Amino acid sequence: MLFRQLFDSESSTYTYLIADAETKEAILIDPVLEQVDRDLKLLQELGLTLRYCLETHVHADHITGTAKLRQATGCLGIVPDKADVGCADRQIKDGENLGLVSITIEAIATPGHTDSHMTYYVNRDRVLTGDALFIRGCGRTDFQSGDAGTLFDSVTQRLFTLPDETLVYPAHDYRGHTVSTIGEEKQWNPRFVGRSRDNFIEFMGKLNLPDPKKIMEAIPANERCGNLVAAS
Repeated sequence: MLFRQLFDSESSTYTYLIADAETKEAILIDPVLEQVDRDLKLLQELGLTLRYCLETHVHADHITGTAKLRQATGCLGIVPDKADVGCADRQIKDGENLGLVSITIEAIATPGHTDSHMTYYVNRDRVLTGDALFIRGCGRTDFQSGDAGTLFDSVTQRLFTLPDETLVYPAHDYRGHTVSTIGEEKQWNPRFVGRSRDNFIEFMGKLNLPDPKKIMEAIPANERCGNLVAAS
């Protein structure tokens, strides 16, 4: 398996490139519009054919590169099954698998940051946790039908029950971390360690965070697969 972690500095977003080393077929998870040229160049350099663009959720802090990548490569755009994205080629459900020859990606429903959030369990040794679980943190729950109690359940019941050695690759990092493990987060993540469900809900309710800078343009564009202008 070829695995690459790519970074967008403006939104602190990680995009993940996963490819089958034999067939050269590839998947991009959470692509960013402004980084499409970078991603296309890397695909070309590595001799890869992009099969899928896969989203963990409808993002509020950046516009997805799916529409532009789909136009350039003919790939399919895939989103979680409860996401309000009518232009997607496929919606993936909890427990469903998406894969290439040597790669299996299992969708694990982890709502809470949004009501349609998915984590992707890759070859049973790493999870792409989107905004559900960060390295020593987690995504906010104060918009897009977010719910702190639901997020607590998703992380503690769906993610923290995976093997401790499972690698954790989040959708964002704001402090320079690139990878963690489930065991580390169970031991050191201050959002969850020593907190009850009620305490977590209370804590998340007091964060009072500013809206993401691009929220007004990002959400409607991402509901159109990254198209900036609505179809007439």
